Amino acid sequence: MTVPLLSVENLSKYYVDASGRNVLAVNDVSFDLAQGEVLGIVGESGCGKTTLGRMLIRVLEPTGGRIMIEGCDFASLRGSALKVARRNLQMVFQDPFGSLNPRHTVGHILAEPLIVHGADRTTIRTRVAELLATVGLPATSLARYPHEFSGGQRQRIAIARALALQPKLIIADEPVSALDVSIQSQIINLITDLRQQFGLSMIFISHDLSVVRHVSNRIAVMKAGTIVEMGPTESVFAHPQHAYTQALLAAIPKVPALGSPVARPSAGNSRDD
Repeated sequence: MTVPLLSVENLSKYYVDASGRNVLAVNDVSFDLAQGEVLGIVGESGCGKTTLGRMLIRVLEPTGGRIMIEGCDFASLRGSALKVARRNLQMVFQDPFGSLNPRHTVGHILAEPLIVHGADRTTIRTRVAELLATVGLPATSLARYPHEFSGGQRQRIAIARALALQPKLIIADEPVSALDVSIQSQIINLITDLRQQFGLSMIFISHDLSVVRHVSNRIAVMKAGTIVEMGPTESVFAHPQHAYTQALLAAIPKVPALGSPVARPSAGNSRDD
């Protein structure tokens, strides 16, 4: 029987509020992720999906549950063992500017993961050049700083950094929500191409079901810290089982068909709001 790349078992996270009560952010979440699979996690703001993603790479420590990477208990690792294991999991954050050190050049940003894990200078130079080409940025980008790039270009840099150590799993937390709509499609296409090129496994977190549909094999719908529905992408879209999933799908804007009539305001309601 094949061991899943990632197995999450009864994962929970709670915080203590000012009155001393426990506030659940993630409650008893379990799922498996196969090698090469993309799982989309969707839900409204505050549902716990970002907290879940950050627990998976242990930026946040779980309150309870297990995180298994190829059968190894990742949540229990400490020290050098954790450092070695972490190279297999990388994250792309929502804000491409906030996730890049403004004092470092792009060359240093891309080299840093390799330096931390002991790569030699020749390997670093070669790998950094490869990464820039992979995400569609020119070699002249190496000496420039994050503020000199557009939001889409900065997210390409963040994706390149995540790929630096050739991880087994990438967690993408709202990777396009901070970008203009015209740029979102470019980044989604880049992620799709990289997935096909490298056989990437990915957790793709988003509040936008229409975005998740393009990149995911399966979808997990979160509400109030709990997964309320999970299934193959097209199955969830065609036959949503939970009322919350149905509400999310109903909220997706519908684009009128080409040539269909467009409703016009009545004469008594023609002013711009």
